[in-house]
Amino acid sequence: MEIPHFIITLKHINHRKLERIAILAPHNAVFNKVVRKLSDCHWSRTQNCWHIACSKIAVQQALFALSKVGKVDLELLKQQLIDKKNPSTTVNEITEKKEKIITTVAIAPKITTPLNINPFEALGAANMNAYHEFINLLKAKAYSQSTFKTYRNEFLIFLKKLKDIPAEKLEVEHIKRYIVHCLEDDKLSENTVHSRLNALKFYYEQVLGKEKMFFEMPRPKKPLQLPKVLGESEVGKLFNAIHNIKHKAILFTAYSAGLRVSEVVKLRLQDIDSSRMQIFVEKAKGKKDRYVMLSNLLLDILRGYIKSLKTTPTYYLFEGQNKHEHYSCRSAQDIFKMAKDKAGITKKMSFHSLRHSFATHLLDKGVDIKYIKDLLGHFNIKTTERYLHIRKDKLMSISSPLDDLWVKGEIKW
Repeated sequence: MEIPHFIITLKHINHRKLERIAILAPHNAVFNKVVRKLSDCHWSRTQNCWHIACSKIAVQQALFALSKVGKVDLELLKQQLIDKKNPSTTVNEITEKKEKIITTVAIAPKITTPLNINPFEALGAANMNAYHEFINLLKAKAYSQSTFKTYRNEFLIFLKKLKDIPAEKLEVEHIKRYIVHCLEDDKLSENTVHSRLNALKFYYEQVLGKEKMFFEMPRPKKPLQLPKVLGESEVGKLFNAIHNIKHKAILFTAYSAGLRVSEVVKLRLQDIDSSRMQIFVEKAKGKKDRYVMLSNLLLDILRGYIKSLKTTPTYYLFEGQNKHEHYSCRSAQDIFKMAKDKAGITKKMSFHSLRHSFATHLLDKGVDIKYIKDLLGHFNIKTTERYLHIRKDKLMSISSPLDDLWVKGEIKW
């Protein structure tokens, strides 16, 4: 790949009371495609830049990826970190001590490993091989991109903690103590600890072949979190708050068929089957295909959306800025947030709330939960049964004992 002739600058910033590293570069399609794939990378509207975590591993990951598309300038970031560490020193003192001060940023090493290896962090020699074996088996099993990133990042954090202690030598008791450390010292959430345990289980049982090593491993109990749902009137306000036909079509599609944001943006023109009135969702979560209903209203909306475009899409239903690329998940989520704010909805909601609302509203209408499970693409009926906890008709049919006391005249107001 020919490297574009532009400079990418890294800069220390404070964003929403958090220390972050801004990535500053001219608008470029190749750069945007690469930067979106970085871990924990977000776009800031207020600061008009992409930003990543303020950590050595995040910077090294960015250096590795961005050096393929431009020249990465670290001088500003290094100077900021020196100033931050020595706030009282003068400019001359900083210049003299610059070479002696160890900052948290490492210059990207000369890459001698294949480009499909991600040397985010210099690991001890004892665990470098463990990391490569872990990554290679993940690739061989063709895990989804999301699972791959999660397992890779969690395993890297684990190996960093070990330093020069060989991971393959650890026993169950060592892992148990490590999990307690994650919960009590690192203050990780139950969900994060579950992800880390899954990554470690993959390494010890599948890479090393230690069968059932995690069979009796205790896991922290996950909190029961009910789906956040919009009422039907709130859904109406949400849709009426936006006027851009493409934006409307994206939100209508998500709600009408209960789709995830990634499923909506990756829909192809050929997936809309108007003859059978169904939508084909290919390789969704868990690489599982499914069909969902295509409502008559949504079909009319999509046809109107296509007619309104100056250039007809050739592959994806919702194209991004670049031809032949689908609309980004982040942009779709921004549309939802904008619509929610305009509608005056103060509930803490996300794009995924449209999917939750779809399932709950079908339950309220009496649709069998087994059909809803298939529409949502759930593997296990227990996942779908979460929606039973928030059925409006069941809640409204139960009278509070407070009401009974009032009717009996036992209390006064």
